[in-house]
Amino acid sequence: MLNLRRSDERGHAVHGWLDSHHTFSFADYYDPAHMGFRALRVINEDRVAAGTGFGAHPHRDMEILTYVLDGEIAHKDSMGNGSVIRPGELQRMSAGTGVRHSEHNASRTAPLHFLQIWIMPDRAGHPPSYEQRAFPEAERRGALRLVASPDGADGSLTIHQDTRLYAGLLDGDEAATLALAAGRHAWVQVARGSVEVNGTRLGPGDGAALSGEREVRLTGGDGAEVLVFDLA
Repeated sequence: MLNLRRSDERGHAVHGWLDSHHTFSFADYYDPAHMGFRALRVINEDRVAAGTGFGAHPHRDMEILTYVLDGEIAHKDSMGNGSVIRPGELQRMSAGTGVRHSEHNASRTAPLHFLQIWIMPDRAGHPPSYEQRAFPEAERRGALRLVASPDGADGSLTIHQDTRLYAGLLDGDEAATLALAAGRHAWVQVARGSVEVNGTRLGPGDGAALSGEREVRLTGGDGAEVLVFDLA
């Protein structure tokens, strides 16, 4: 079964410097029918004006992933990390027992476009930790590249949850398939472009929940950049 979450159905907030779309309930956007999917709690598509960003603020007991589409994010946190996150890179911050961080558009002239993802951890109270890694386009082209997992397999980032995240780039005849074990579920998020998911066309910002399926099939990509979550 495939349930669609179209881009124009998402929550939307505009704060001048920030234009944000919420796939699931977040902040002032509350929708009891869309509180998350399995352990996946938040997918926010954020556009941040040049020279602006999120000041220091706290988090706890959440696995936070940042995936940049255009521009650069300047990150600082209370663990002493300071970095710049660019397209093709994924950042993971396990908030655990508590952490503060800030995220700003690193450019004074260019806009920033990124996805922020929250995954509920397997338990409360993990020590806070941080990782960042680049995943070259060649590894994602015409494939689903594992970028986060509970065991750090294949050079992926390590998250405290039985969830595996894959990133793919598909155009034309390129296709990718992800087998789903019995009892597993999937969420597909189209970051840009369009692609067919098990025969259903999804466009930019669209998402789909899959349950009771044996696989996720991605075909007919048109400039597609896709994230696929394999969830317990």
